[in-house]
Amino acid sequence: MSMEELLKDLQGQRTFQEDPNHISLDKLFNEAFMSKHTNFESFPAFLEKGNFQVYSHDDIKNINEELWERHVARETNFKDWKSMLDRANAEYAGPKA
Repeated sequence: MSMEELLKDLQGQRTFQEDPNHISLDKLFNEAFMSKHTNFESFPAFLEKGNFQVYSHDDIKNINEELWERHVARETNFKDWKSMLDRANAEYAGPKA
């Protein structure tokens, strides 16, 4: 997920018409996932801890990717954002029958 996609999710701008397979961040990084893999109960609390204030498109563009990756590595049990995102998608999808 790119920083631009992250911004759209946080602002609720992504729509079902844009991507019918898209899962919103609040569903993907739900309370159960965040409690299991971080010391936070919510994704917004995780953002706040890293001082990532995301209110606009410019805010996402200005997130330093190195700082973001360090925040993920420090505050979660994942080594990087891709690992965190991949695991969230896998857990959301659940076991395959």
